[in-house]
Amino acid sequence: MIQLIYPGIILRNHYTIVRELGHGGFGRTYLAKDQHRFDELCVLKEFAPQVQGSFALQKSQELFQREAQILYQLKHLQIPRFRELFRETINHKGYLFFVQDYVEGFNYRSLLNQQAFTEAEVIQLLVQILPVLDYIHSYGVIHRDISPDNMIQRQSDGLPMLIDFGGVKLIQAKVESELAGQPGQNPAPTRLGKVGYAPDEQMRLGVVYPNSDLYALSATMLVLLTGKEPQQLIDPQTLIWNWRKYTNLHPKFGEILDKMLAYRHSDRFSSAPEVLAALSAINPLPETSANPPLQVVSISQNQQNQSLSPQSLPNQIGKYSNIKTPLFVFISILIMGIFGWLGGHYWLNNYANQDLNQLSKIEEKRQELLQEKRRLLGIDFNFFVDLVNEEFYARYPEQRGRILTDTPSDSIWREKWDQIADEFLQRLAKLSEQSRIKLGTYSINDLEQSKATVYQLRLSSQSLYDLADAKFFDLFPEQSRNANLLGLYIGQVWQA
Repeated sequence: MIQLIYPGIILRNHYTIVRELGHGGFGRTYLAKDQHRFDELCVLKEFAPQVQGSFALQKSQELFQREAQILYQLKHLQIPRFRELFRETINHKGYLFFVQDYVEGFNYRSLLNQQAFTEAEVIQLLVQILPVLDYIHSYGVIHRDISPDNMIQRQSDGLPMLIDFGGVKLIQAKVESELAGQPGQNPAPTRLGKVGYAPDEQMRLGVVYPNSDLYALSATMLVLLTGKEPQQLIDPQTLIWNWRKYTNLHPKFGEILDKMLAYRHSDRFSSAPEVLAALSAINPLPETSANPPLQVVSISQNQQNQSLSPQSLPNQIGKYSNIKTPLFVFISILIMGIFGWLGGHYWLNNYANQDLNQLSKIEEKRQELLQEKRRLLGIDFNFFVDLVNEEFYARYPEQRGRILTDTPSDSIWREKWDQIADEFLQRLAKLSEQSRIKLGTYSINDLEQSKATVYQLRLSSQSLYDLADAKFFDLFPEQSRNANLLGLYIGQVWQA
C-alpha cells in the first residue's frame, strides 16, 4: 500500500512531517515541525473518514469543530495544547488533522519497563496529577483513557502530562456514526477505554463520570507499583482487585486506592480534591527519594477555573536515586502541598478582600489600586493572576515552588509581584476594550477565524503571525521570540 504521508512532506504549507509516532483505529499520528513557529515540534493526529467525498469531509470538519470546542479551551501546563484543526487533500483523498503541542519525555509505560515505582513515588505522582483531573472535570471533560501509556513524564521538569484524551476518539467515533447513519437515527453510544483500566459503567454502558477517571488512575498506580496489568490483578470470578499479594502498601493508602476502584461509581470518591484530602491524612508517609519533591505556589488561581503549574518546577519522581530523605521532610512537604493546593480556592476568592492586618497600610492601598485598575479595564481576575504568576516566576526563578506569605519577611516579594501586575495593567490598557474582556478565553477557533479573514484578503497566515508579532512585541519587547507563546498565558495577549 502506498504511504501518502511520509517524512518530508509539507501539510497546510507549513507542517513538515518528521516521522510517524503511532497509529490506531482512526488514523495515524505524526511528529511535525511548524515552519510558521520557528520549526517548533508539534503532533498531527490524522482522521481519515471512512465515508469519503467532499461533503463528508466538510461535514466531518464541522462536527469536529462543534464537538471539540471545549477541548480547545483547556489551558493547563500539564495538558498538551490543542492548536488547530485543518483539512487536507492528498492524492484525491481527504484528511482531517488535529494539531497539538508535542511533549518531550517518556510515557510511564516506558519508565515502568525500566523499574517498578515505589509507594512514595506513586503518592507524589497522584498529588501532581489529581489537580489536573480536577481542572478538566471542572470543564465537564472526562479523560476516559487514563493509563501508563497516556501519561508522560515531561523531560524539562519531571511533571506528569495527560495526553490522548479519549474525548477526541469519542468525537471521531461520533463523526463516523453521524456520517454513516441513516437520517433520523440516533447513533449508538460509543464505548471507549482500555480493558482493565476503565470501569464497568464505561466499558459496558458507555457512561462516564468524573470518578470514572479516578478508577482508571488508581488502576494505573497499581500497575506502576506491581508491574502487573489489571487483568493479572483482578480475580476473574469475583472481579475483586487482588493487588496485595504483589505489593505491600501503607494500610490507609491501600484503602484510598481500593475506594477509587470501587465497582459502583457511587462508592468511589466523587472528585479529585476528595482523594487529595484523603492522602493528606496518611501518617506516617513512606520515604521518598532525594530528588526535589512537589512544591506548590501560594499565589495560585482558582483550580476550578485555571490550574497553575509553574513550568520549571524540578519535580522529578526520582526513579533512579537510592538516596533517602528524612521521613518527616517528605511528610511536611506533601501535606503542605496538598493543603496549599486545596487552599488555593480560598486564597483566590478572598484575595481582593483579604484580611490585611499583617500588611502595611501602604501595601493595602497598593493592592486596592491594582484591583480597581484591573476591574476598570475589564480583565478577568483569574486570568490576570495566572498571567502575573507566569511572569513573576520567569523573572525570579529562585522563587518557584515556595509559598509567599503575608508576613513582613515576604513583603519584598509581594511588592515585586505587585510591580509586575501594575506594569502589565499599564500595557494591557493599550488593547481595545473588547480584546481585554476576552483575555483568558481566546481559543484556536479565534485564530482560525482570523486566518480565514486574511485568506479572504489574499494574504497568507504568515502575514497574520507577522502582524500579531509586531503588535505583541511592541508591548512586550522582553518576551522571547522563540517561545511557544500559544502555550503560555501571555499567548492570550498575543492573540488579542
